[in-house]
Amino acid sequence: MVQAGDDLPTLLFNAIDHGALGCKDGDILVVCQKVVSKAEGRLADLRQIVPSAFAEQLAQQTADGKDPRVIEVILRETKRIVRMDSGHLIVETGPGWVCANAGVDESNSGDPNIVVLLPHDPDASAARIARAAQTRYGATIAVIVTDTFGRPWRQGLVDFALGVAGMSALQDLRGTGDLDGRVLKHTINAQADALAAAAGLVMRKGDAIPAALVRGYEFTPGEGAGTQLIREKQFDLFR
Repeated sequence: MVQAGDDLPTLLFNAIDHGALGCKDGDILVVCQKVVSKAEGRLADLRQIVPSAFAEQLAQQTADGKDPRVIEVILRETKRIVRMDSGHLIVETGPGWVCANAGVDESNSGDPNIVVLLPHDPDASAARIARAAQTRYGATIAVIVTDTFGRPWRQGLVDFALGVAGMSALQDLRGTGDLDGRVLKHTINAQADALAAAAGLVMRKGDAIPAALVRGYEFTPGEGAGTQLIREKQFDLFR
Protein backbone atom coordinates (compact mmCIF):
# COMPACT_ATOMS: atom_id res chain seq x y z
CA MET A 1 0.00 0.00 0.00
CA VAL A 2 1.36 3.40 -0.99
CA GLN A 3 2.26 5.70 1.90
CA ALA A 4 2.92 9.42 2.10
CA GLY A 5 6.44 10.19 0.91
CA ASP A 6 6.84 7.00 -1.13
CA ASP A 7 8.77 7.20 -4.40
CA LEU A 8 5.78 6.41 -6.60
CA PRO A 9 7.62 6.24 -9.97
CA THR A 10 10.02 3.66 -8.57
CA LEU A 11 7.15 1.57 -7.18
CA LEU A 12 5.39 1.68 -10.54
CA PHE A 13 8.48 0.89 -12.61
CA ASN A 14 9.49 -1.98 -10.31
CA ALA A 15 6.07 -3.51 -10.91
CA ILE A 16 6.38 -2.97 -14.66
CA ASP A 17 9.80 -4.58 -14.70
CA HIS A 18 8.53 -7.49 -12.60
CA GLY A 19 6.17 -8.20 -15.49
CA ALA A 20 9.07 -7.96 -17.94
CA LEU A 21 7.35 -5.12 -19.77
CA GLY A 22 9.65 -2.16 -19.30
CA CYS A 23 8.72 1.22 -20.74
CA LYS A 24 9.20 1.97 -24.42
CA ASP A 25 8.88 5.09 -26.55
CA GLY A 26 5.23 5.72 -27.25
CA ASP A 27 3.89 3.92 -24.18
CA ILE A 28 1.20 5.54 -22.06
CA LEU A 29 1.21 4.90 -18.32
CA VAL A 30 -2.22 5.43 -16.77
CA VAL A 31 -2.08 5.89 -12.98
CA CYS A 32 -5.02 6.21 -10.62
CA GLN A 33 -5.22 9.41 -8.63
CA LYS A 34 -5.40 7.65 -5.29
CA VAL A 35 -1.81 6.38 -5.24
CA VAL A 36 -0.60 9.75 -6.54
CA SER A 37 -2.43 11.54 -3.74
CA LYS A 38 -1.21 9.10 -1.11
CA ALA A 39 2.42 9.43 -2.18
CA GLU A 40 2.09 13.23 -2.20
CA GLY A 41 0.49 13.28 1.24
CA ARG A 42 -2.84 14.63 0.01
CA LEU A 43 -4.69 13.12 2.96
CA ALA A 44 -6.97 14.50 5.65
CA ASP A 45 -7.15 13.05 9.15
CA LEU A 46 -10.75 13.27 10.31
CA ARG A 47 -9.61 13.29 13.93
CA GLN A 48 -8.22 16.75 13.27
CA ILE A 49 -11.30 18.12 11.49
CA VAL A 50 -13.86 20.27 13.30
CA PRO A 51 -17.03 20.48 11.16
CA SER A 52 -18.70 23.83 10.62
CA ALA A 53 -22.37 24.43 11.35
CA PHE A 54 -23.03 24.23 7.60
CA ALA A 55 -21.31 20.84 7.37
CA GLU A 56 -23.35 19.60 10.33
CA GLN A 57 -26.53 20.79 8.64
CA LEU A 58 -25.68 19.01 5.38
CA ALA A 59 -24.80 15.81 7.23
CA GLN A 60 -28.25 15.77 8.85
CA GLN A 61 -29.83 15.83 5.39
CA THR A 62 -28.08 12.68 4.16
CA ALA A 63 -30.02 9.44 4.21
CA ASP A 64 -26.99 7.42 5.36
CA GLY A 65 -25.89 9.82 8.08
CA LYS A 66 -22.70 11.02 6.41
CA ASP A 67 -19.88 12.05 8.71
CA PRO A 68 -20.00 15.87 9.04
CA ARG A 69 -16.21 15.91 9.21
CA VAL A 70 -16.05 14.41 5.71
CA ILE A 71 -18.46 17.06 4.46
CA GLU A 72 -16.27 19.72 6.05
CA VAL A 73 -13.26 18.39 4.13
CA ILE A 74 -15.34 18.47 0.93
CA LEU A 75 -16.32 22.09 1.53
CA ARG A 76 -12.69 23.06 2.11
CA GLU A 77 -11.75 21.53 -1.26
CA THR A 78 -14.63 23.28 -3.03
CA LYS A 79 -14.46 26.47 -5.07
CA ARG A 80 -18.14 26.51 -6.07
CA ILE A 81 -21.16 24.40 -5.19
CA VAL A 82 -22.77 23.51 -8.51
CA ARG A 83 -25.73 21.56 -7.15
CA MET A 84 -26.75 20.46 -3.68
CA ASP A 85 -29.71 18.27 -2.78
CA SER A 86 -30.47 15.86 0.08
CA GLY A 87 -26.89 15.99 1.25
CA HIS A 88 -25.45 15.26 -2.21
CA LEU A 89 -22.80 17.72 -3.33
CA ILE A 90 -21.72 18.36 -6.92
CA VAL A 91 -18.98 20.95 -6.74
CA GLU A 92 -16.22 22.65 -8.70
CA THR A 93 -12.71 22.17 -7.34
CA GLY A 94 -9.84 24.62 -7.51
CA PRO A 95 -8.49 23.54 -10.93
CA GLY A 96 -12.04 23.48 -12.36
CA TRP A 97 -13.12 19.83 -12.12
CA VAL A 98 -16.84 19.42 -11.56
CA CYS A 99 -17.47 16.23 -9.61
CA ALA A 100 -19.19 14.72 -6.62
CA ASN A 101 -17.75 15.57 -3.21
CA ALA A 102 -14.76 17.47 -4.67
CA GLY A 103 -13.14 14.09 -5.32
CA VAL A 104 -12.75 13.43 -1.57
CA ASP A 105 -12.67 9.66 -1.19
CA GLU A 106 -13.05 7.45 1.87
CA SER A 107 -12.45 4.11 0.11
CA ASN A 108 -9.06 2.35 0.10
CA SER A 109 -7.54 5.02 2.32
CA GLY A 110 -5.94 2.42 4.56
CA ASP A 111 -7.43 3.94 7.73
CA PRO A 112 -11.07 4.68 8.64
CA ASN A 113 -9.97 8.08 9.98
CA ILE A 114 -8.23 9.11 6.73
CA VAL A 115 -9.78 10.45 3.53
CA VAL A 116 -7.93 10.96 0.26
CA LEU A 117 -7.99 14.30 -1.59
CA LEU A 118 -7.24 15.05 -5.23
CA PRO A 119 -3.64 16.01 -6.07
CA HIS A 120 -2.91 19.74 -5.95
CA ASP A 121 -1.59 19.67 -9.54
CA PRO A 122 -2.28 16.39 -11.39
CA ASP A 123 -0.47 17.65 -14.51
CA ALA A 124 2.71 18.22 -12.50
CA SER A 125 2.27 14.77 -10.94
CA ALA A 126 2.01 13.18 -14.39
CA ALA A 127 5.05 15.12 -15.62
CA ARG A 128 7.18 13.88 -12.71
CA ILE A 129 6.39 10.26 -13.54
CA ALA A 130 7.11 10.86 -17.24
CA ARG A 131 10.50 12.42 -16.41
CA ALA A 132 11.33 9.50 -14.13
CA ALA A 133 10.58 7.09 -16.99
CA GLN A 134 12.95 9.02 -19.24
CA THR A 135 15.66 8.76 -16.60
CA ARG A 136 15.17 5.06 -15.89
CA TYR A 137 14.45 3.71 -19.37
CA GLY A 138 15.57 6.43 -21.74
CA ALA A 139 12.02 6.27 -23.09
CA THR A 140 9.63 9.07 -23.95
CA ILE A 141 6.25 8.09 -22.60
CA ALA A 142 2.97 9.83 -21.82
CA VAL A 143 1.37 9.68 -18.39
CA ILE A 144 -2.29 10.09 -17.48
CA VAL A 145 -3.48 10.50 -13.90
CA THR A 146 -7.11 9.41 -13.55
CA ASP A 147 -10.06 9.50 -11.19
CA THR A 148 -13.52 7.97 -11.31
CA PHE A 149 -16.38 10.39 -11.94
CA GLY A 150 -20.10 10.09 -12.42
CA ARG A 151 -21.64 11.73 -15.50
CA PRO A 152 -24.72 13.92 -15.93
CA TRP A 153 -27.66 12.16 -17.57
CA ARG A 154 -25.93 8.78 -17.67
CA GLN A 155 -25.72 5.93 -15.18
CA GLY A 156 -22.43 4.41 -14.13
CA LEU A 157 -18.98 5.66 -13.27
CA VAL A 158 -16.12 6.17 -15.74
CA ASP A 159 -12.45 6.95 -15.25
CA PHE A 160 -11.53 10.45 -16.42
CA ALA A 161 -8.16 12.09 -17.02
CA LEU A 162 -7.14 14.62 -14.38
CA GLY A 163 -3.46 15.01 -15.20
CA VAL A 164 -1.73 14.57 -18.54
CA ALA A 165 1.92 14.77 -19.59
CA GLY A 166 3.72 13.85 -22.79
CA MET A 167 0.69 14.07 -25.08
CA SER A 168 -2.23 16.34 -25.79
CA ALA A 169 -5.37 15.52 -23.85
CA LEU A 170 -7.31 16.29 -27.02
CA GLN A 171 -7.12 14.85 -30.53
CA ASP A 172 -8.08 17.63 -32.95
CA LEU A 173 -9.58 16.18 -36.14
CA ARG A 174 -10.87 19.48 -37.52
CA GLY A 175 -9.84 19.97 -41.11
CA THR A 176 -9.69 16.26 -41.87
CA GLY A 177 -12.29 14.52 -44.02
CA ASP A 178 -14.99 11.99 -43.24
CA LEU A 179 -15.84 8.99 -45.44
CA ASP A 180 -17.95 11.18 -47.70
CA GLY A 181 -15.24 13.78 -48.20
CA ARG A 182 -16.85 16.34 -45.91
CA VAL A 183 -14.41 18.43 -43.91
CA LEU A 184 -14.79 17.97 -40.15
CA LYS A 185 -15.38 21.30 -38.43
CA HIS A 186 -16.05 20.47 -34.79
CA THR A 187 -14.59 17.02 -34.02
CA ILE A 188 -12.11 17.16 -31.16
CA ASN A 189 -11.77 13.83 -29.38
CA ALA A 190 -11.03 13.67 -25.65
CA GLN A 191 -8.37 11.01 -26.20
CA ALA A 192 -6.98 11.23 -22.65
CA ASP A 193 -10.45 10.54 -21.21
CA ALA A 194 -10.95 7.65 -23.63
CA LEU A 195 -7.61 6.12 -22.62
CA ALA A 196 -8.44 6.65 -18.95
CA ALA A 197 -11.77 4.87 -19.36
CA ALA A 198 -10.17 1.96 -21.20
CA ALA A 199 -7.47 1.57 -18.55
CA GLY A 200 -10.11 1.77 -15.84
CA LEU A 201 -11.55 -1.52 -17.02
CA VAL A 202 -8.45 -3.35 -15.77
CA MET A 203 -7.81 -1.12 -12.73
CA ARG A 204 -10.64 -2.46 -10.62
CA LYS A 205 -11.12 -0.88 -7.22
CA GLY A 206 -10.84 -4.06 -5.16
CA ASP A 207 -7.93 -5.61 -7.05
CA ALA A 208 -5.18 -3.24 -5.87
CA ILE A 209 -4.15 -2.44 -9.44
CA PRO A 210 -3.28 1.27 -9.45
CA ALA A 211 -1.87 1.58 -12.96
CA ALA A 212 -2.11 0.22 -16.49
CA LEU A 213 0.41 0.37 -19.32
CA VAL A 214 -1.10 1.20 -22.71
CA ARG A 215 1.02 0.09 -25.66
CA GLY A 216 0.22 0.47 -29.35
CA TYR A 217 -1.99 3.57 -29.32
CA GLU A 218 -0.67 6.06 -31.87
CA PHE A 219 -0.32 9.64 -30.68
CA THR A 220 1.96 12.61 -31.25
CA PRO A 221 4.29 13.15 -28.27
CA GLY A 222 4.24 16.70 -26.96
CA GLU A 223 2.98 19.02 -24.30
CA GLY A 224 -0.37 18.30 -22.73
CA ALA A 225 -2.49 19.02 -19.69
CA GLY A 226 -5.60 17.62 -18.10
CA THR A 227 -6.95 21.15 -17.86
CA GLN A 228 -7.36 21.09 -21.65
CA LEU A 229 -10.43 18.95 -20.98
CA ILE A 230 -12.26 21.59 -18.93
CA ARG A 231 -14.89 23.32 -21.05
CA GLU A 232 -14.38 27.06 -21.25
CA LYS A 233 -17.01 29.13 -19.44
CA GLN A 234 -18.26 30.88 -22.57
CA PHE A 235 -19.07 27.51 -24.15
CA ASP A 236 -20.62 25.92 -21.05
CA LEU A 237 -24.38 26.15 -21.49
CA PHE A 238 -25.05 24.49 -18.13
CA ARG A 239 -22.95 26.74 -15.90
